Amino acid sequence: MLKYLFKRLLHGLFSVFMVVVIVMILIYSLMNRTLIFASDPLYTRSLNNSKSTYRYTRWEEYGYLDYVTYADYLISLTKSGEIDEETRQAAVTLGRTADKDTDIVKEYTAKFKEYYESRGYTVERLDAVMVNARKVADGGQQQLYAYKDHPLITRLLNYFSRLITVDNINNVKEDIGERGLTFTWNDPLYGGNKFSPAIIGNGTTHRYLLYCDGEFPFIHQNLVTINLGTSYTVTQGVDVFKTMTNSQGSYVLSEVTFPTGFTEMSADNLHTATYAAGSREGSKVNIDRFDNDYTNVDLKRNGFSKMGYSFVIGIISVAMSYLLGVPLGILMARKKGKFLDKLGTVYIIFIIAVPSLAYIFLFKAIGGNFGLPTTFDMESSSKLMYVLPIVSLALPSIANLMKWLRRYMIDQQNSDYVKFARSGGLTEGEIFSKHILKNAIIPIVHGIPGSVLFALTGAIITERVYVVPGAGNLLTEAINKYDNGVIVGVTLFYAVLSVLSIILGDIFMAMVDPRISFTSKSR
Repeated sequence: MLKYLFKRLLHGLFSVFMVVVIVMILIYSLMNRTLIFASDPLYTRSLNNSKSTYRYTRWEEYGYLDYVTYADYLISLTKSGEIDEETRQAAVTLGRTADKDTDIVKEYTAKFKEYYESRGYTVERLDAVMVNARKVADGGQQQLYAYKDHPLITRLLNYFSRLITVDNINNVKEDIGERGLTFTWNDPLYGGNKFSPAIIGNGTTHRYLLYCDGEFPFIHQNLVTINLGTSYTVTQGVDVFKTMTNSQGSYVLSEVTFPTGFTEMSADNLHTATYAAGSREGSKVNIDRFDNDYTNVDLKRNGFSKMGYSFVIGIISVAMSYLLGVPLGILMARKKGKFLDKLGTVYIIFIIAVPSLAYIFLFKAIGGNFGLPTTFDMESSSKLMYVLPIVSLALPSIANLMKWLRRYMIDQQNSDYVKFARSGGLTEGEIFSKHILKNAIIPIVHGIPGSVLFALTGAIITERVYVVPGAGNLLTEAINKYDNGVIVGVTLFYAVLSVLSIILGDIFMAMVDPRISFTSKSR
């Protein structure tokens, strides 16, 4: 069993890797990269040479290529000590055309070109765009830059090497005093008089690496961070995993005692503090509240995260589906051809035949007439707003379970072992419960882990119709906005869930039916 699971896990990880490879090829090699500017007002307003430099700057941000300007090259030489500031100032100003460069500019532009072309970059110079002999057109300033597309293998290595990071005491580069980790049973944020274990770091990116705050799931950690990729447009500058897991809604104010002893009503979550170099310099607000540069904090909000809302709605709909779909499927099989079977068949045909968007709007209208909320409101404390999204999400799953369980059980009725059981004197009830159901339920059980895990991903149509702030719309929004970081990150997340659901499904099947074995014996 363990050998099988290990092999299955390796195959699954390879499949996940290949999915990411294919998605990156589609995005970075086959898709027209200028599409990212389709709804970019800054690109539309850019003129002449500035449009070209803006284009390459954004392509670098989106991960397509490495882009270096001539000015950046001179700054790097200054920082390395190869030239002084006076030389940089003299060499930085390009002529409107190459033949109008000064001697020192010609020297360093030639070095720039030689250096980057030897490393596979394409060097491009744009002459000034003139309105007349004396005036440069808007955005027409002369430019010199080099660029090189990132090879797929480099992009993959960079992505997977940064996928999981572990905080350590050497992350902060500045002089921060004595570096180390401190364990305490009494978190100082609670005044040191309340049982609240915590691990506090100095030199780490996060101040608190592990802490307890009395909120679900009660034990929290910042030691290990998952980095699925940075968003460029959907949630600018925020990692995909944080986008899915950060709480939403209005700020929650409470009395907060800061490290300096200063107390005020605030939404700051001090347990999320990260290091921000020089953040106290010249900032009276930070000096009054913090005794070090761990000043960058998240804010407490009153709602769930995107993944949280999706999972609550999804897991309840999954539970409802199995609680209703399995018994109804069994009854339909046992009452084959009778009224209950025909009524269930009508329901199944209705769900299959009618487009999901149509019956979701239908039930939304019906629920609205009965006074149920038809749109989601994070500020509302009413649980009734969950009813219609849950019901709408459960309806197709119930029909699917009814259909397949009925089919599996009817197929089993014609098996030889059922005929032998009847000839042995067993009642129909005993045959159904002890023999037919056990065999028919196996494929249903295999799908349970997938149903539970994919509740995390949300439901695109249902969430859009009921304005649920869940994770279901994240991938489609990223595709519409050409947000490459989110597309790759969410795809990886979906792929990992798929692998886990298959492996867990196999384990569940083996638990339900002892005849299923994942070990191979040679004769």
